[in-house]
Amino acid sequence: MNIGEIAKMAGVSSAAVSRYFNHGYISQEKKEAIRKVVEETGYRPSLHAQTLRTKKTRMIGVIVPKIASASIGKVIEGILSVLNNSEYQCLMAVTQNSSQKELEYLETFSERRVDGVILVATVLTREHKKVLKESKIPVVLVGQQLSGQFCVYHDDYHASYELASAVFQKGKKNLGYISAILEDKAVGAGRYRGFCDAVRDAGYDSLTKQYVISDFTLEGGYRKAGQLLERYPDLDGILCATDTMALGVIRYLKEQGGDALSRILVGGHGDSEMAKTAAAPLMTVHYFYEKSGELAVKMMLDILEGKDPAVKEMKLGFSLVDQE
Repeated sequence: MNIGEIAKMAGVSSAAVSRYFNHGYISQEKKEAIRKVVEETGYRPSLHAQTLRTKKTRMIGVIVPKIASASIGKVIEGILSVLNNSEYQCLMAVTQNSSQKELEYLETFSERRVDGVILVATVLTREHKKVLKESKIPVVLVGQQLSGQFCVYHDDYHASYELASAVFQKGKKNLGYISAILEDKAVGAGRYRGFCDAVRDAGYDSLTKQYVISDFTLEGGYRKAGQLLERYPDLDGILCATDTMALGVIRYLKEQGGDALSRILVGGHGDSEMAKTAAAPLMTVHYFYEKSGELAVKMMLDILEGKDPAVKEMKLGFSLVDQE
């Protein structure tokens, strides 16, 4: 069947049927007549034909580094909570933490396969910035701030500063830090910088050197806890860039026996569900990951509908969580 036949059966013009499928204005009476015919016939318009005619795919690409992550899962939930109530569908790409794959997907999506891209970003290289600048479609970043680019990100620096300050208030003075890679300007560099400024402001400048760098896994936190304590055996607190790393630290301390687990306070970032089941109380930071996904989609929809988003760069707050 085609639009002409649908129009004839519904007793309306072909233009009315076209407007119906493209969400244009038609009277309620005509809309109901077309809906009944569509329901009876099971007719579905050709997506390819619609794309050729309107130059829109009604698809938004979402690029994420991995899916086995509590924080990224929350971002995706936020994205879908808005997209599933819109006229757009989601086309997701998972890069498995490969910067090259991220660039490939950005370029593929840019060739009009989708109307816009939401990139849950980690490391933004010079090549990333070049591709973003030359993109033929709008891109909204989540999790990283890039001047001049549409983005929704978190206050990683102040969150880390406040966490370290709260640990000092508990009487802990000799802190170590397990950082993410510093090329990640938010989770890596931003959170480490917050830690460093907090310990300097507290009068403990030497603590800025008491750090190691880990990957984002529980195993990484476990290994790096051992390295950190081998170098600095008198630590009374270990702060980590993520909750997952922190859980690895807690497992390591538990295996050491003695008073290690009660003597050394552990802190993380993320307020994950797993952190609530840790063998020891964990100080952590709650970020509004789901809200960041929602706001990124709303920003994208405004752009696609020709509206000016209220803001181009949006920074979200945080709250400290003390499980004691």
